[in-house]
Amino acid sequence: MKENKVSEKNTYIILISALISIIGCVTLKIFLFYGFLISIIIAFGLLIKSGFSLIELLHMIKSGLYECKALFILIALIGAMISIWMASGVIPTMLYYGLKYMQNTNFLFAAFVLISIVSIFMGTALGTISSVGIALLGLANIFGIPNYILLGAIVSGAFIADKSSPLSGLFNLALETVKISYKEALISILKTLLPAFFISGLLYYFIGEQYNLVLSNDNIFNFVSAIDSNFVISPLLLLLPLSIIIMSFLGMKMVEAVALALVAGIIVSISLQNANFNDIILAMFTGFSVTTNSIELNKILVSGGIVSMISILLIIAGAISLSSIFQETGLIIPIIRRITQKIKLREDLILKTGLISGVLTTISDQSVGIILPGKLLSDKYRELGIENTTLTRTIADTGTIIAPLIPWNANSLFIFTITGISTMEYAPYTVLCYLSPMITFIFAYLYSFKSGKRPRRHEI
Repeated sequence: MKENKVSEKNTYIILISALISIIGCVTLKIFLFYGFLISIIIAFGLLIKSGFSLIELLHMIKSGLYECKALFILIALIGAMISIWMASGVIPTMLYYGLKYMQNTNFLFAAFVLISIVSIFMGTALGTISSVGIALLGLANIFGIPNYILLGAIVSGAFIADKSSPLSGLFNLALETVKISYKEALISILKTLLPAFFISGLLYYFIGEQYNLVLSNDNIFNFVSAIDSNFVISPLLLLLPLSIIIMSFLGMKMVEAVALALVAGIIVSISLQNANFNDIILAMFTGFSVTTNSIELNKILVSGGIVSMISILLIIAGAISLSSIFQETGLIIPIIRRITQKIKLREDLILKTGLISGVLTTISDQSVGIILPGKLLSDKYRELGIENTTLTRTIADTGTIIAPLIPWNANSLFIFTITGISTMEYAPYTVLCYLSPMITFIFAYLYSFKSGKRPRRHEI
C-alpha cells in the first residue's frame, strides 16, 4: 500500500463518481460492469494527474485480479456443478426426500438452522448457497413459501460462515490482519452472534408458521412421481454435497473440493443416470434443463452452466480492480484517520469502526472493509484500552455481514446469477445481516454504561 499522493478534492471526486456510476447502473438496470469501468477510467485520470503512472495502476489491478484467481475459478466451477448436480440426480434426490420428510414442518425455520450449520462446516457463504441453498429453494413453491423470503433466510444463515467459520477465507483474513487467534476472536464474536442468531430464528419461525401448510397427498404424489420417473433416486447421492462439507472441514481448498465433487458428479451422471458424455459436457458450459410431466419440476431443474457466469465474472473483475486501486493507492487512508483521530470513547470508536468497514464494503468489497480498518484502527483500540478481539468482531458484524445487502456487491450479484432473485427482493428478509450491526452497536453502549467505563469527555 502506497502513501496517498492524491489531493482531498480529487479523492472525493473519485469516490463520489464511483458511487454515482455504480448506483446509476443498478437504478437504470445497465450492465454493472460499465459502472465499474467508468469509475476506473475516472480514477485513472485523476490518479495519473496526482503522480501515479499508468504502469503502476495497471500493476495494482493485475495484482488484485491475480490474488482473486481462485474466486474466478470457483465461480466457474459452481456454474458447472449446479448443472451436473441436476443431471446426476443430486438435486432431484434432495427435492424427493425433502418433500417426503419435511412436510408439516416449519420449513423456513428448518432451512435457516440447516444452512447455518452447513455454512460453518463449509466455510463459505456462496458455496453454501450454491449447493444446499439451491436445493432448498427448489422446495419453496411446493411448501407455499415465496422464494425471496426463503432466500433471505438462506442468506442469513450462510453468511454466518464469512463472519465466524474457522474455514472462512474472509474470517482468516481478519484474524491475520488484526493478529489474534481464532479462539480469542470466537469468544468475542459469540457475544453478538448468539443473540442475533436466536432473534433471527424466532422471526423466521413466526414467519414460517404462516406458510406451514399441509400439502395434499395428490400434490406430493404427482411431484414425487415426476422425479422418480426421470431420475434414479438414492440417499447415496447426498454424499456428493456432503463430500464438499467434509473436504472443506478437513482443510481442503474450496476450489479443489468443488472440482472433485464435479468430477464425481459427471461419473454419477453417466453411470447411474445413463446420461450421454457429450450432453453432460455441454450442460456444464451451456446449462441443464429437463422435460417431465410436472411443470413445477421443469421450472426448478434449470441451470445456465458456466456461460451464465460470464457476466458475473466481468462484474467481479471490475469490482476487484476498483477496490485494488482504492487499497493500493492509499486513497482512503487520510479520510479514515481524520474520522478516528479525535475519538475518545469506546462506543464512538466501535460505531465509527462499523461505519468505516460498512462504507468500504459498500464502495469496494469485503476484503477492503476488513484490511483497512483492521490495520489502521488497531493502534486506536490499543490507545483506548480495547481488545483487538472487539475490533475483529465489529468488522465481522458490519462490513463482512452486510455484503449481500448491497446490490452491486459481488456477493449479491453472484446470488442473483444463480437464483434469479434480486437483492431488493430478498434483502428485507436477511434478518441476521441487519441484526448483527445493530446488536454490536447496542452491545458497545450497554457495556460502557454497565461497567461504568463511560468517562466524561473532558476527563480523557
